[in-house]
Amino acid sequence: MGEVMKAVQYPRIGAGPVVVEVPKPEPGPGQVLLAVTAAGMCHSDVALMSWPAERLPFQLPITLGHEGVGTVAELGPGARGVTEGDSVAVYGAWGCGVCRNCAQGKENYCTSAARLGIRPPGLGWPGAMAEYLLVDDVRHLLPLNGLDPAQAAPLTDAGLTPYHAIKRSLPKLVGGSTALVIGAGGLGHLAVQILRATTGAQVIALDVADEKLALARQVGAHEAARSDDMAPQRVRQLTGGLGADVVLDFVGTESTVRIAARSVAVAGDITIVGVGGAPLPVAFGLLPHEVSVTSPYWGSRAELIEVLDLARSGEVRAHVETFGLDQAPEVYERLHDGQVNGRAVVVP
Repeated sequence: MGEVMKAVQYPRIGAGPVVVEVPKPEPGPGQVLLAVTAAGMCHSDVALMSWPAERLPFQLPITLGHEGVGTVAELGPGARGVTEGDSVAVYGAWGCGVCRNCAQGKENYCTSAARLGIRPPGLGWPGAMAEYLLVDDVRHLLPLNGLDPAQAAPLTDAGLTPYHAIKRSLPKLVGGSTALVIGAGGLGHLAVQILRATTGAQVIALDVADEKLALARQVGAHEAARSDDMAPQRVRQLTGGLGADVVLDFVGTESTVRIAARSVAVAGDITIVGVGGAPLPVAFGLLPHEVSVTSPYWGSRAELIEVLDLARSGEVRAHVETFGLDQAPEVYERLHDGQVNGRAVVVP
């Protein structure tokens, strides 16, 4: 029998995550094996573990973790562009690499991935919540260049996803504009910082938890308020009755999309990032005129380079709590119960 390693797996429908021993992977042609130095935990993992069997697009058990950072441990035949010992972050939204979107680095919108069975690590491919992670191609690795691994891991999703969402609305986030961030958790607290670093907008954060509102203020929100039925009224008061030019909903539940609809300005953007799955009805007269509603997914490889550069310049910093691999199952429980402030990161 070959070498084994520890991994955190979702074993079967209805079960909680468990720490198991699995075979240590060996890199094939063009692949790279990383010794994992940090792996971020995400609400997407919690959502995935609540899905019925017919909704799961891959087989169980699966090693969790789609926010990965590591050092290059071994190169498969023909793999070039990194050397053993390099500290790298993993771009997780893997695509085919050759379609029109992938040619622009937009692998998150690959048009061939589903047909070819290409899945992100932790979401179909064995993930980063393990001692080693097998990466399919060197193009999915970006140098850390001095960034702390535990700091960098959340940037690959919790930083990249809001960055991508904000970037598409930058023309509306001019001086005198307002951005509303609904949900000041893992993605939301980074969204606040990205907005402050890249725009002149007034930033308002909403959440149901006092400690998350405190974190939002700490990282740069101009205003922070409870995410309740009175929230849209407060947003209107803070914007001279106009509403928010850009609303970023990092939750996506019935109550939050309702707040988004009631808080947005004429010709504003509502961007639903959260995986809560609640629909937002769009029809003439239901929303202010010319409001656009979108639900983006992750971000491009080029955008992850930009996020890592923002972190190196000190403009963006994830608020992290670190844990060992063996603690991961109980930390997922805390994440499920909304008891993680910022981002939980596993350090194997």
